[in-house]
Amino acid sequence: MAKKADIANHVVTTAVDLAAEKGWRALTLADVAQAARVPMSALYRHCPTKPELLAGFSRMIDQAVLSEGLPGADESPRDRLFDLVMRRFDVLSAHRAGVKAILRDLRLDPLATLLQARQLELSMRWTLQSAGISTAGLLGRARVQALCLIYGLVLRAWEQDDSPDLDRTMKALDQRLRQAEQWQNTFGRSRGERRDEQPAQPEAQAGQEPTLH
Repeated sequence: MAKKADIANHVVTTAVDLAAEKGWRALTLADVAQAARVPMSALYRHCPTKPELLAGFSRMIDQAVLSEGLPGADESPRDRLFDLVMRRFDVLSAHRAGVKAILRDLRLDPLATLLQARQLELSMRWTLQSAGISTAGLLGRARVQALCLIYGLVLRAWEQDDSPDLDRTMKALDQRLRQAEQWQNTFGRSRGERRDEQPAQPEAQAGQEPTLH
C-alpha cells in the first residue's frame, strides 16, 4: 500500500502539472482526481480544496529542499541563503509549465494571492532558519518579510529564465541578496544574537503549512 505522503505528493504534482493544460482557475478537483487516478474520497482526505493542493505542493518543495541537508557552516549567511533559495528554484523547474500557469492565474485573483501569502511567509521563515539566520523578534520578522519580497522579485526572473543552469535566476538572486545586505545588515546577525541557533523542528510549527512559491 502506498504511503500517505506518497499519495499526497502524487496528487499535488498531478494538479500542478495539469494546470499547465487547463489553467489553474479552470482546473477542478474532479479533474485532479481523474488525472491522478484516485477516488474523490482519497482526494478529499489529502487535499479537500484547491488552496490545500497548493499548500501540499509547498510542503513537498520545502521537504525536497531540506532533504539535501543544511548548507556548510563555513559559508557566509548570504551564501547559505543563496544555496537554499536556488534549491527551491531547481525543484520548481521540474514543474515549470504548471507553476507558471498557476502564478498567472493567482495574479488575477487577489483573494487567492492573499491566501498564499501566509504560505510564502512560512517557507521563507524555514529557509532563513535553515541558513542559520535568526527569525526571532521584530528583526527576525523584518528578515522574513524582506526575503518574501526578494523571492517574489526573483520568481519573476525565474519565469523568464529558459537557460538549463538557471543562470539569469542565479544572477537575479545574487543581486537581490547583495542589496539586502545594505538594508541595515538584514541577513547578518545583530549583536547579542546566538550563533548556535538551530532551525525550529517541524513539531514546533504544528498546524502551519509552507507555501507554493
